[in-house]
This record gives sequence, C-alpha cells and structure tokens, in this order.
Amino acid sequence: MRRLSLGANLLAGLLLAGFLGACSTRMGSDGRTETRVDARYLLKTEVDRIADTTRREIVDGLLLIADKLYKRNPREWRQAGLPSREAAVDRLRRRLHHDWPELLGQRERFAAQLAFSEGFSGDRVAALVFGLLTMVDAAFEHKDDFYVLDSLNETKLYNAARNMEVAIWKLGQDRRAGGELFLLSNELDPANRNLSFEREFGRVIGLLDLIAQVVADRNGRTLSRMTQSVATAIFLPVGF
Repeated sequence: MRRLSLGANLLAGLLLAGFLGACSTRMGSDGRTETRVDARYLLKTEVDRIADTTRREIVDGLLLIADKLYKRNPREWRQAGLPSREAAVDRLRRRLHHDWPELLGQRERFAAQLAFSEGFSGDRVAALVFGLLTMVDAAFEHKDDFYVLDSLNETKLYNAARNMEVAIWKLGQDRRAGGELFLLSNELDPANRNLSFEREFGRVIGLLDLIAQVVADRNGRTLSRMTQSVATAIFLPVGF
C-alpha cells in the first residue's frame, strides 16, 4: 500500500507538470499575455497523460539502475568494448538504434536471464537492463506517446512489475559456480550500507503497479494478482 501511495503522489505531480508543460504563455508587444495549449493534448485523456509520464519515469529509473550497476561492475562495459560507462548507458537508452549480437537476438525475459547464466560472456548489465527495458517497451505496446484510441493491457504491466522484483532477488542471490555474485548491487556491509538499487527498483515497481491498476479500472476489469515466491520465480512473459 505504501508503494502505491508513493506512486500515486509522484504521478499526481508528474501529471500536473505535464499539463503545465503543454501550456505556453507569451507577452505581446502591447503588453498582453496569451496562453496557448498544444493541440495534441486535446486528444489525450487523463489516463493517456499518466501513461506518458509513467513510462518516461520508468525508463529513466532503469537507466539510472544501469548507471549504478556499471559503477559497481566496470568490467562489464569494458568487456563490451565501450569507451565509458556513459556510452554504455547511452547504448541502452538508444537500444532500438543498436544491434545486440552478444544477446543472440534475445529480448525481454530471455535477455535478462542471460545476465545470470554461467556460460554468458557478454556485458551482464546490458543483458539485464536491456531485458527489463524491452519488457517495459512491450508492456507499453512499444509506444511512448498515448492518445484516446490507444489501449494498454494491465496484465502486461503487472507482469513487468513482478519481473522487477525477480531482478532484485537475482541480483542479491544468483551466484557463479565459485560463489561470487554475477553482479554487485546493494552493499549490505553494516559499516557501509547502500540500498539505493532496491529503492530505485521499488519506485519503478510502484509506478508499474499503479499504472496497471489505473488501466484495469479504465478497462472495467479486476486486476488478477498472482502470488508466487520470488525465490523460486522466473521472469514472466510480457510481450505475449
């Protein structure tokens, strides 16, 4: 409930900011002011504007997680042959404009799972975050701008949220044969605790859960909440 409450407060602020951003005010030579509204926003419902801002925040959150992971695992972007951490994050931001031969054509859950596969020799941060980002792309029907006739599926959004929980668990638990974690994330040392990964994932999960509920309400459906143990969970299908 607390996660949904935080997400609701954030969305309310984002929605107001988005509406104000659609309005422009200028002063003429006669000293009078004139306010104009972007005509595109007349074709958007409140849910459309929520979807726009929510998707943007979720993608930005996952890119922030990628940046944090690269900071703790610099060998990954170096292994990919990239010149810097920033270049590695930008490649994920521009994921649709790049080829990903190291992922063998995999996307969504199959790409994310590569990050925790012993035999994978590529950039594990890229595999995980590319997988999560393409799940989000699929959950939002591969659109980043929504209008009245566009529709979303609440189950896809809900499954994407659960996959974020699986990713958190795997980051903290999945290990190589030698016992070391595949990727370093949260620092649990009492003398130097760092739970920033978990907090950012929590924000992304809260946003996905909230938009899933909003979409279910608009569609007149009840959101089916699946209960599973994260410890035994696998990444759920999203782009079905």
